[in-house]
Amino acid sequence: MTFQNTREFAKQLDAQDALNHYQEQFIFPKVNDKRVIYFTGNSLGLQPKRTKAYIDEVMNDWAELAVEGHFYAEKPWWDYQERFSEPLSKIVGALPSEVTVMNTLTVNLHLLMVSFYQPNGKRYKIICEEKAFPSDQYMFQSQVHFHGYKPEDAIVEIKRREGEHNIRLEDVLSKIEEVGDELALVLIGGVNYYTGQVFDIKTITAAGQKAGAKVGWDLAHAAGNIKLELHDWNVDFAAWCSYKYMNSGPGNASGVFVHERHHNDPDLPRFAGWWGHNKERRFKMEPNFDPVHGAGGWQISNLPVLSLAPYLASVEMFAEVGMDALIAKRDHITSYLEFILHEIDKEVESTFEIITPSNPEERASQLSVFLHGEGRSLFDYLMKNGVITDWREPNVIRLAPVPLYCSYEDMYDFGQILKKGILEKSK
Repeated sequence: MTFQNTREFAKQLDAQDALNHYQEQFIFPKVNDKRVIYFTGNSLGLQPKRTKAYIDEVMNDWAELAVEGHFYAEKPWWDYQERFSEPLSKIVGALPSEVTVMNTLTVNLHLLMVSFYQPNGKRYKIICEEKAFPSDQYMFQSQVHFHGYKPEDAIVEIKRREGEHNIRLEDVLSKIEEVGDELALVLIGGVNYYTGQVFDIKTITAAGQKAGAKVGWDLAHAAGNIKLELHDWNVDFAAWCSYKYMNSGPGNASGVFVHERHHNDPDLPRFAGWWGHNKERRFKMEPNFDPVHGAGGWQISNLPVLSLAPYLASVEMFAEVGMDALIAKRDHITSYLEFILHEIDKEVESTFEIITPSNPEERASQLSVFLHGEGRSLFDYLMKNGVITDWREPNVIRLAPVPLYCSYEDMYDFGQILKKGILEKSK
């Protein structure tokens, strides 16, 4: 398709968009009494309008049933998390038994590393990407310290080549081969939070396992954003947060994947708790732990149902839409945003360098843009004029045109506001 940088063309694309009506199912902040253009769904998704009803249902059950809500609520609390198995399995490409919800992202990654990071002899090293999200870096450091190793010895970062913004697949594979029989774990972010680069999960997983390591993924920026086939790709484990692309609310519950081949391994260590115990015998208060079959056996505590309610509202919306439809619009609207940026670039003196890969296979719903010749003042201008975006030092803005609630006309309007901000600054 030949794009045009006009409002009429953008409206035309919206009229042809099968998902356009979903924009009306979300609540947008306002700036200057006008609905914002929201580009930060890669940090915190907007609130779906249906969310309140799900929370109110739990609140009403609590008020009317109190403790009996565990068994007699419309959605009984004691198995509330099981309602996620089917819709989440479709979002991440898993069997229903391989997914559950619990805790928060870094807590779950720590718990999964108890099971899957088992250094032994000379096999103790962890491969991760350079400049992983800080929480992951802190997690790696504390885990290797706990096992008695020094981070500078045990943590191997795959680095970008000089002058390049993204990590080459060939460099990941060569590093795995180089570390070889010293490698215990590969744990990488499926989508790099800074550049928006999508890693080849299938190929990297196979390479890590061939080297004798376990392979896990932090899917914080991937779940609900890219096509995942965790079961078929033979991924050992993964975890993700729900508040970015899945719009479940700030700091909300995390999802977990554990491949079915690990479900019945009696030698696999894990930290146990009551809610991971055999569901049918849980209230017998037995002294010895008998894990639930599947990913649910990694649960520890009674689930926070009030937190799960908005997450359930979201995954049911995803079930309505389907990942294929989301990804089709994601690719198209991201390409249109890329076109708009290039068009505005021709009309101003500043230069925009998109550091997210141009290959559609290596990017998703994010463009990270270096604003050469511009600084924080341009970001401030955008925010004051109703464009909610994300600033990263030294001068990068991250733009996430989330397909559920961003429109093509938003992309056009953003381009015009961006141009105006640069031209006004140069006067």
